[in-house]
Amino acid sequence: MAQPAVKKGVATQGKKEKTKPTLVKKSNPYKPPKKLGKFGRWLLRKFGKADDAPSCAQETIPYKEMFRDGICKVTDKLYNKTVVFADINYQLAQNDEQDQIFNDYRDFLNHFDSTVRVQLTFTNKYGNIQDFERSIYIPEQNDIFNAIRREYSDMLKSQIAKGNNGLVKFKYVTFGIESKNFTEAKSRLERIEIDVINGFRMMGVFAQSLTGTERLEVLHGQMHPDGKEKLIFNMKDIIRLGISTHDAIAPTSFDFRDPTMFKMGNTYGAVSFLQILSPDLPDRMLNEFLTMDTAITVNMHVKSIDQQTAIKAIKRKILDLDATKIDKQRQASREGIDPNIISVSLQKASDDMKEFLDELQERNERMFMVTYVIMNTSPSKQTLEGMLYTATAIAQKYNCALKRLDYQQEQGIITSLPLGLNQIEIERSLTTSATAINIPFTTSELFQGGQSLYYGLNALSNNLIMADRRLLRNPNGLVLGTPSSGKSFWAKREITNTFLITQDDIIITDPEGEYHALTKRLGGQVIKLSASSKQYINPMDINLDIEDEDDDEDPIVVALRMKSDFILSLCELVLASKDGLQPRERSIIDRCVTHVYKGYIDNPCPENVPIIEDLYNILLTQEEEEAKSLATALELVRPDRALCEVA
Repeated sequence: MAQPAVKKGVATQGKKEKTKPTLVKKSNPYKPPKKLGKFGRWLLRKFGKADDAPSCAQETIPYKEMFRDGICKVTDKLYNKTVVFADINYQLAQNDEQDQIFNDYRDFLNHFDSTVRVQLTFTNKYGNIQDFERSIYIPEQNDIFNAIRREYSDMLKSQIAKGNNGLVKFKYVTFGIESKNFTEAKSRLERIEIDVINGFRMMGVFAQSLTGTERLEVLHGQMHPDGKEKLIFNMKDIIRLGISTHDAIAPTSFDFRDPTMFKMGNTYGAVSFLQILSPDLPDRMLNEFLTMDTAITVNMHVKSIDQQTAIKAIKRKILDLDATKIDKQRQASREGIDPNIISVSLQKASDDMKEFLDELQERNERMFMVTYVIMNTSPSKQTLEGMLYTATAIAQKYNCALKRLDYQQEQGIITSLPLGLNQIEIERSLTTSATAINIPFTTSELFQGGQSLYYGLNALSNNLIMADRRLLRNPNGLVLGTPSSGKSFWAKREITNTFLITQDDIIITDPEGEYHALTKRLGGQVIKLSASSKQYINPMDINLDIEDEDDDEDPIVVALRMKSDFILSLCELVLASKDGLQPRERSIIDRCVTHVYKGYIDNPCPENVPIIEDLYNILLTQEEEEAKSLATALELVRPDRALCEVA
């Protein structure tokens, strides 16, 4: 078992004694100046920054410099960048769609050559409850429904706590290369970044690169998993205040005295590695880890091996196994045992290596060295043990083992940070397909700010679904369901939600009369249209502000032409003739329609809007017999009831 890195402690005053190792590291943002004067020597005595002093919490964070554009200098030669990517609907997709996503993700992993270090980080952490409450807050308005708005807001708050315990989920891919200087590393990392984002785009996944400040926020969030503290930092503070980025993101302390867990500030945690025993894993194991309602970080460090090097190594391993098999057979012959009887494990290892070699040589497979690390955090030890028990049960379910990193918790934390640095020397060789089976996609999330409406909880992730359909590419909606499945209730809830949150006008077409009570309760107006009602629609109503694609044409001419077409269709329905309207009848109607709107065009006020009776009277004044016939047919409309009355 690897031992912890022991660092010297503070020497006691008086007689010089042997220093003791310390595993408690407190945050110390003060650093001695390069040229030590009187004040500098006082700082050394005050804060204990002598060579034999204990290390501070900042030194556990192992990078050297974070640049504004998101490039991080981890070691003297290692530079990397981080891309955050969204989720897509994989678990709910059809089998052929899942196969396509899996093949695209496998090709995405094959893109990285042996010079690129890749780290996949999946984080579930507690969000800031104040941010959640602000995002679902319904502002009060000048009406009598503010009490309902407050009750609705309380319901949404309870759904947040009830659904996913306030957890937010993020997915990152960190890729790094070794380079002699920053300029050379920047050029190549930008090319890899474009390829990574394009690779996600091919899968329909949104991805974007993180800036330096955004990467610091990610690191700060992992080292403050309770979500209560926000990162308040600006790159200008480095010069203005004389602090480093490590000072801004470091927790108050790290405590590694317990060999099986650690304490980070007020949070307890433990880092474990996943021992993959089964060669064939399902695509659900990673998803089950990420659907735990606890703070968890899953990391996969993936390093591609050069194809020729991998083939040579496997052939060498096969030769070693064959040599061992021959030795066992010779020993069996000397002992009078059938030489064809060999160890089952030896035979299985030989067959696995040959199958591995066939996949590398004959299929689109590469060899990857994978380190699978899981970090659990919790406010208490008891809760942490329960989380570890659940995670261990998930691993055992898929014939794997989750083992604690005893005496390597500090190295486990470093390996769990999205810095592309693997300090755990536990690797498992896998093919591309075996690596890609840990597919990071589960289900898409929809949580928009602003005046978004509540649509329920995601069936897989239990996150709130909050959407503003006006911001979507297609704002239309369609409610489908079996009879008595709640379609009307869903529609009424959306109407109420829209009324409480937005200032939009709500118009309901209600043939069955299901929404009368709701409309009256919300102070709306009910207009009844039937043969026995006293409210009517005026078919002669016209909008003179219609715009046509041809900007040179008068809008009034366009409006009259459209209204004439409508009246022609109406008259054709009233006549109910097999042959429809004749050309002479069409001409008469078009002429009369133009004449009936003359007074309204001269003075466009509501009182001058014509009605069917006006058209009827004008038809009676025409000389053609067809006009008299049309007027007689329009008597079916009963002009005495065709007045426009609005309740």
